[in-house]
Amino acid sequence: MRTDVAIIGGGPVGLYLAASLLKQGISVRILEQRKERNIHTRAIGIHPPALAALDEVGVAAAMVQEGVAIRTGLAVSGGKTVGTMSFANVSKDYPFVLALPQYRTEQLLEERVLALDSKAMVRGIEVTGLNDDGDRTAVAVEPSVDGQAGHDGFEATVVVAADGARSRMRGALGVPVKAKAYPDHYLMGDFADAGHHGQMAVLFLEPGGIVESFPLPGGLRRWVVRLGQPAKAADAVQLAELVHARTGIMPEAETNCMTSAFSVRSTLARRTVAGRVLLIGDAAHEISPIGGQGMNLGWLDARALAPVIARSLAGEAVDAELKEFEAGRQRAAVTARRQSEFNMMLGRPLPGPLLKLRNLAIGAAASTPAINQWTARRFTMQ
Repeated sequence: MRTDVAIIGGGPVGLYLAASLLKQGISVRILEQRKERNIHTRAIGIHPPALAALDEVGVAAAMVQEGVAIRTGLAVSGGKTVGTMSFANVSKDYPFVLALPQYRTEQLLEERVLALDSKAMVRGIEVTGLNDDGDRTAVAVEPSVDGQAGHDGFEATVVVAADGARSRMRGALGVPVKAKAYPDHYLMGDFADAGHHGQMAVLFLEPGGIVESFPLPGGLRRWVVRLGQPAKAADAVQLAELVHARTGIMPEAETNCMTSAFSVRSTLARRTVAGRVLLIGDAAHEISPIGGQGMNLGWLDARALAPVIARSLAGEAVDAELKEFEAGRQRAAVTARRQSEFNMMLGRPLPGPLLKLRNLAIGAAASTPAINQWTARRFTMQ
């Protein structure tokens, strides 16, 4: 099987890149190990720059129609409002952060890809090796546990690895990483929304640690609680009780439809260009989920990479552009990591006097229009 571009990984980033390339008449095959899409709700936040990128491949309007537009953020402590943040001025076209479950985001992207090329997605295969001879790259595959490949392999002019934070392709290429672990652990889950805060995102800055709350489509609300140590299990009852203890709000455990526990780390690949193989998304940079930047960062990787691939396939020399792409996206990843570290620091437990000082500082910043607007832009990846 021959194709211009083989994309390893059919998550949101690989799908976006495929749609962008297919729009330009470039042949693409997405090689995805999973036979069926995972409906577990993970990433939910889509920031304005990513929405602009998604609009370029024709899916932003459908996402906005289905998602919840979060236009205001609210900080609360001890039952009192500490400050508010408006996203009204962060973008002309998308003055909000869109909340949409990742599985639905992926479905909409896949539908767009298949509308452009019904054979672009190849499911149920596992990539087992790469051989880059400097002209074309051979991709060796075999059936995944739940799939049947039906292919001996693929040949592609360019291969893009978008296979996640534990990227096997990154390891196969011998790309070193800079990893960092954090003392931050979280328990999160989706429950029926009791309607206390409408379509606002809420940060509860409490002595025991932050509680975050975000509206979702379908009358749901996500709750995220910071823990002092890793959770032994993702338990909806425990999560509801923790939310109640810190905020006074008791989510109804019987309405829970997803729980997840995670600890935070970051991983930055030392290089993202290895001959004709390129790394994007979490394969290139894993960022803390706190702040919801990871998926968006991957889309912006793909947006920057697509025109470089197109020029390369047209026979143009792109070595300098690839170096610029690599350096630029690494800078963007470092910036995102710093923002996520600030977000996590904001949510760590503090003794009463220090918590009061922090809340006073947040309130002062929120009440100063210039600082409030600057902060809103930073939180929305502007």
